[in-house]
Amino acid sequence: MNANQEILKIQENGYCVLRAHLPKGAIHACRDAFWPILLTHLNNHGHEPNRGAQRHFLPMPFEPPCFAPEFFFDKEVLTVVRGAMDGRIVADQWGCDIPLRGSEHQGFHVDYQRPLFEEVPDLSLPPYMLVVSFGLVPITAAHGPIEIAPGTHRMPREAAIRSVESGEKELCSVLLDIGDVLIRHPWTLHRGTPNETDTPRALATVRYVRRWYADLSREVNAIPSAIWESLTQEQKALMRFPIKN
Repeated sequence: MNANQEILKIQENGYCVLRAHLPKGAIHACRDAFWPILLTHLNNHGHEPNRGAQRHFLPMPFEPPCFAPEFFFDKEVLTVVRGAMDGRIVADQWGCDIPLRGSEHQGFHVDYQRPLFEEVPDLSLPPYMLVVSFGLVPITAAHGPIEIAPGTHRMPREAAIRSVESGEKELCSVLLDIGDVLIRHPWTLHRGTPNETDTPRALATVRYVRRWYADLSREVNAIPSAIWESLTQEQKALMRFPIKN
């Protein structure tokens, strides 16, 4: 992996993909442990989608093997994320987006829509957050992959939307095999597509932000104290989550 090339892709296109990067065994173990949690949620709350029709978001657990150090502290991922922002980043969200059969095309949107300076919403700024995602299942064209409009993070929002709706901007469908990692600027216009399979399309995501930035935009789980104490000081410095006693 050439970190500088991946950083340049984020700067120019708003995203990059690291192929065959995370260990498949850790992802399979995470999926096997998370699946009963997901199925219980769908059994109890399947009629209450919280991200649109047949789309659910769940905060991810910090109990192993749902939590694995490789998901948060991968050296090459952190090199790219730090290179695109700065060395003083923290992880502050750990969740999973799951469209089911019956989900629909989302409208094109950005994540974390509130601008840093509301009086100048189209002010061009360096990134102060990036999201790092990987599939717990292979994400094919049938599973409802994310579609991204490259470069729209560098455009005024209304102009970016017009360019997508007019067809001026070509869309990229991001297909992911197990172990692939998507690193994305959340202000790049994107949308979810319909999951046409019977397998929930589980996409796990860690958000990294510059240390001075904070919001309460998504629910997060607390880190059990035993897991917290198992981390090194360097790893603890990278984590901004509540600790559960």
